[in-house]
Amino acid sequence: MHEFLVSVVAFIVLIGVMVVVHEFGHFIVAKYFKVRVESFSVGFGPRLFGIKYGDTDYKICLLPLGGFVKMTGESPEQNLEAPGTQTEVAVDDPGAFTSHPRWQRMLIGVAGPTANFILAFVLMLCYFSFFNEVPALKTTVVEWVTDGSAAARAGLQPGDTILRFGNLDNPSMVQIENRARKSPNQTVPVLVERGGNSLSLALNLPGKTSGKSFDLSQAGIFLQFVQSPIDVDQVVPNSPAAQAGLRSGDLIQSVDGHAFHSVAPLLAYLQTGQGKPVTLSVSRNGQNLAPLVVHPSIQDSEWRLGFSYVAPDDIATRIEPLPFTESVSEAKDFCVDNSTLIVQVLGRILTRKVAVSQLSGPVGIARMAGQAAEMKGWSPKFGLASAISLNLGILNLLPFPILDGGLIFLLLIESALRHDISVMVKERLFQAAFVLLMAFFAFVIFNDVTRLPIFTHLKP
Repeated sequence: MHEFLVSVVAFIVLIGVMVVVHEFGHFIVAKYFKVRVESFSVGFGPRLFGIKYGDTDYKICLLPLGGFVKMTGESPEQNLEAPGTQTEVAVDDPGAFTSHPRWQRMLIGVAGPTANFILAFVLMLCYFSFFNEVPALKTTVVEWVTDGSAAARAGLQPGDTILRFGNLDNPSMVQIENRARKSPNQTVPVLVERGGNSLSLALNLPGKTSGKSFDLSQAGIFLQFVQSPIDVDQVVPNSPAAQAGLRSGDLIQSVDGHAFHSVAPLLAYLQTGQGKPVTLSVSRNGQNLAPLVVHPSIQDSEWRLGFSYVAPDDIATRIEPLPFTESVSEAKDFCVDNSTLIVQVLGRILTRKVAVSQLSGPVGIARMAGQAAEMKGWSPKFGLASAISLNLGILNLLPFPILDGGLIFLLLIESALRHDISVMVKERLFQAAFVLLMAFFAFVIFNDVTRLPIFTHLKP
C-alpha cells in the first residue's frame, strides 16, 4: 500500500508539473499574439476556485492531472456555425485563434513542446550545477572489459584496481571519465593493481562518436560502482528471460560465472556473445535456484534477455557540483542523448523492430516515479523528470490530429493549399484521432497492468 500511495502521489506531481509547463508555453505565446485565452486551468473537472483577470479565468480544478488552456476558436467545433449558442465564434473576431496568421498559430502550437524541452534542460542544468552526485568509492575497480576493445588491447582485465590514470593518482570514477572525455585519440598511461602486483599499461582512447557524449564504454571499460547483484524488476512476457523462468524480484548473482553488478556491462557481454546461450545463477527469496539457461534474442537492435531492473540503492555518493559551463554542456548532452533515444525507439516501433507492448504508459510511469521518489539522492528524480518532459515534448510534435504536431501539420497543408481545410473535415479527423488515441491508451494501460508484480509473480 505504501508503494502504491507513493507512486500515485509522485505520478500526480510529476505529470501535473509537466503538463502545466506545457500548457503555459501555449498560454504565454497566445497572449503575446493577443489570442483570447478564455481559461488557464491547473487540473481538470469542476472548478474549485480561481480568479478572472481580463478575458482569462485562472482556475484550480478538482482532478490534479495536469491542466489545459482554452483559446477562443481553437477547436474545430467552435468554428461551426451555431447561431444563438455559446460556441458561436465570429469570423472577424480579432481575438479568435483562427483569426490570426497561420505562422502565429504554428508558433503557439510549437510553444508547448518547446516549454517541455526548456524545462528538461533547466532541470538538468540545476542538477549538475548544485547536486551532481558522484560515486564516493575508496578504490576504482574494473567490472568488465569488452573483448576486442581498446581496453582489452591495453591489457585491462575485470577486477583490476586503477591506481593511476594519466597524471591522476588513485583517481575516482568521475575523474577517470572526465580525463578520458578530454583525451580523444590519445594514449593514456594506466597503472593497475592485479593480484597484489602493479602493472603499467597504455590505453589508446578512441575518438569522439558523432551525436553522442563520450563514456568509458566506448573504450570497452565498465567500472564497478555498486556491490549488490542485478535486481530484476519486470520480465517481458514471452522474452528469453521469461521462457527460461526468470521472475520479478529475482537476483542475478552471475552470468556464465561473471559477477555483473549493473546491466550495462551485461549488455556488452551479450553483444560479444552474438546470441550464444548464457547461464544465469539466480537467487529467489533467499534461495539459490538451479542455473537458468537463457538464449538471447535481438531486441531493439541488440542482443537482450528481456527484463528490466531495479536501480541499486547501495551506491555511496558525494555532491560534486560542476562549473556552470560544464553544467551547460552536460545538460545539453543529456537532452540530446535522451531525445535521439526516443526518436530511435519510435522508429523501431514503426519498423517492427520493437513491440508496442514494451512501451510504458501511465501505470509504468507511476511505478518509475514512485521508485525514483523513494531512491536515495537527486539523480533519479531529476533524470526521470527531465526524460519525461522530453518525452512529452517530442510525442506532442508527432503529426497526429489532437496533438500539437497534428495542428502544425494541418496548418502546413493549408499554407501549401493557400486556403483553409473544411471545418467539417477537421472535426471528423479530430474525432477519428480521438478514438484511435483512446484505443492506443487503453492498450498501453492493459500492458502496464499485466506487467505489475502481482501478475508477473503468478507466471510459471
